Amino acid sequence: MILYNFQTPSEGMYIKVTGPCCWQPAPAPGGGKGRSAGRSHHRSGTVLGDSVVVVKAGSRRVRDLLHPVRLTFRRDKEIEEAACVFWQETYLDDRTGYWSTEGCHTNVTQAEIVCCCDHLSFFAVVVNPVLSVEKASAPALRYISFTGSALSVLFTILALIIYARIQQRRPDKTVCVHLHLTGALLCLHLSFLLSSCWVLVLDVADEDWICKGLGLLLHCSLMATFLWMAVEGFHLYLLLVRVFNIYIKRYMLKLSLVAWGLPTLTAVLCVSFNVYGKHTIQLKGDDNHNSTVQLCWISSQFPQDLLISYITTAALPFLVVLFNFCMVCLVVFKMCGLRKRTRGGGSSSGWKKMNDDNWARLWRDGSTLLGLSCVLGLPWGLSGLTYVSLLGIYLFTVLNSLQGIFIFLWSLALTCKSRAEKNSSLRNTSSQKLMTISSNN
Repeated sequence: MILYNFQTPSEGMYIKVTGPCCWQPAPAPGGGKGRSAGRSHHRSGTVLGDSVVVVKAGSRRVRDLLHPVRLTFRRDKEIEEAACVFWQETYLDDRTGYWSTEGCHTNVTQAEIVCCCDHLSFFAVVVNPVLSVEKASAPALRYISFTGSALSVLFTILALIIYARIQQRRPDKTVCVHLHLTGALLCLHLSFLLSSCWVLVLDVADEDWICKGLGLLLHCSLMATFLWMAVEGFHLYLLLVRVFNIYIKRYMLKLSLVAWGLPTLTAVLCVSFNVYGKHTIQLKGDDNHNSTVQLCWISSQFPQDLLISYITTAALPFLVVLFNFCMVCLVVFKMCGLRKRTRGGGSSSGWKKMNDDNWARLWRDGSTLLGLSCVLGLPWGLSGLTYVSLLGIYLFTVLNSLQGIFIFLWSLALTCKSRAEKNSSLRNTSSQKLMTISSNN
């Protein structure tokens, strides 16, 4: 007599045990039944529905069944790499084990996962859930993106005016770098808004030269923004590390050729291969009803669209964020050194007796680091969170759509610092030294 003992399934979970299966275990080399020697069957992942099925016949261990038992698991969300597994205990005395796929066959349908196993044990389905934007969350994310980009367009224009006035009063290479980064960011948010709006005017199957041009502009401005962020980090390296002998002939011209020239050259090459057009994003609802969102970007019809997208939106940002993160760590190290020197090499007990002036100084240092992180594009490093949870997608969308506002606040900080230097003689603290480095060569 076979007994079926079930652990309480989660809500919406459905498990059914029937038999036999039409699948028969293939004989393994050497005469074994359904067992493949010398092959690893370890499997890790998330247990579907947090549910484990126990199938046993008394207290005996049953294996190598001629007619495998069949277990059906219903799935209610999109998953990938589902595998039927059983709990394999190790030979140690600590009662540990692992999930194994040995002797089990997996058949994934649209609504169910069917497991056929040639033995009785503790069974489950191990999956890797696909994190996708739900249809219900798409309008909220779209609203955040459009609103944030519209605000960024407005505030980057204001930041350009502020930087231009500072540059006019006192020409400075650092301000000039800020000016170029702000211009690239303005082009990025403006082209994103135009690409998203223009595609609504077109029919579903139409593509015109304006959509392709907007896709080119969006692609080029995105790469230029990342490269100017890298230039910000490189310029910070010259000011903080080399300090002396940092004169480079035609410095801004060379930076502009790299940060504007490479994206332009890449975009021109993509145009020659007809890369740009309508990009379609699939949205999946709870009822398995699919819908689409379109954008003038890299065409979904281009065979290598994923490769180009990964290079543009994954590889390049990763390298830039990694380099600039190292620069921020260097800034923290320099700030600590400056603070130690201003204290005259005092003991660490001064931190415990922190007064109001110390807290104000710490607040200025933290604000400086936060603003510098936004200028260097470190919020783009949060893209890794978009593969973890929906909250990560919202956090990434909010911070990066509002980057233009952060650039504007940084320009205001430089303006206030410049006015403060004229009106009063402030003590040369570590944060003031860093702001001086950021606003003066």
